Formats: sequence, structure tokens, C-alpha cells
Amino acid sequence: MSTAATISQEPLIRWRYLGYSLVALAVMVVAIRSHDLWLLGFVHVLCGLLWTGIDLFMGFIVGPILRRVDAQVRREFVLRLVPKTLFLMPTLSIITGTTGWFLAVDLGYTSLPWPQFAWVAAALILVTLMTIQGTGYLLPTNLRVCFELQKPNPDFARIGRMMQSFFFAVACQGIMQLMTVVIMARFRAGI
Repeated sequence: MSTAATISQEPLIRWRYLGYSLVALAVMVVAIRSHDLWLLGFVHVLCGLLWTGIDLFMGFIVGPILRRVDAQVRREFVLRLVPKTLFLMPTLSIITGTTGWFLAVDLGYTSLPWPQFAWVAAALILVTLMTIQGTGYLLPTNLRVCFELQKPNPDFARIGRMMQSFFFAVACQGIMQLMTVVIMARFRAGI
């Protein structure tokens, strides 16, 4: 049996990964309810680093490489990648944004006067845009591409059309991630 045939028989949605996401969300709830600044900060920074690192790596390293490889190689890579990121990326974005908000509240950033509050507003806007873009566009597009790739004879022209704006959206996500890093560095240095 060929590798491509083996891959297409595996389920795209691996429900066991949902369990890991639920555990991570439970840790988030514990961190929020504890009001322990160290724990809340740790969960926020860890998930933010993972989310940002994966986004930047995928957008600026993996994406350009995949655009240049043979369609069959791209197919096998994507069919292995998406099941692993399907629950991971939304979970990281939800935890990062949510713990960031509660950390900002606990540290008093939400009661800062203007123009200092502009840094908080900018962070909120960016995390909201990235979460909406990730769960509302990137995730569904990934799923549509994977469902097409699982077919015995995928329509690569259709996939190409779907991916045209996808790579632009991933690059925008990476730029917003870099802007968020700048804002977080400003928080750390003091507003």
C-alpha cells in the first residue's frame, strides 16, 4: 500500500487532540481563577510564544518552501500537518488572548489613562484580529484543502485557487504577530 493511500485513509480530525486542548483550557481556567501573576504570566507567555513561533515558522519558512515543491509532496505534508494543528492553533490563540486579558486586568493595565491605554487597545485589536482570521478563515481553508487532498484524485487547480489568498493571510498573521511582540516588549519595559 502506498504512502498516499495510507494517508488518505487516516481521519483528518483526530479527536484525541481535542483532549489535549481541553486539558490546556483547564490549565488556563486554573491560572485565571488563581490570580497568581506568575502562573497567569507563565501560561500567557508560553502559549503566546508557541502561537507566535508556529505562525512565523509556518508563514515565513514552511509556506514559501511548500509553494515550490511538487504537488504530491505538498499533499503528504499538509495531510500530516493539519491534524496536528487543527486543535493546537485555535487553543493557543484562545489561551493567549484570554490569559493576556486577565493578566492585564490583574496588573492594572485596563485602568490606565489614555494614551498609555492605547498599547492595551492595540494588543486587544491585534489578538482579536488574529483569532478571528485564524479560526474564521485559515482553519476553514485548511480543512477544505485537506478534504480535497484526501480524495483519490484531488483537484489541484481548486486547491491552488483556495491557497492564493491563504499565503497572503498567513503572512498578515505573521506581521500581526511581530507587531504583538513589539507591544509585549513595550509592556515589559513599562508603559
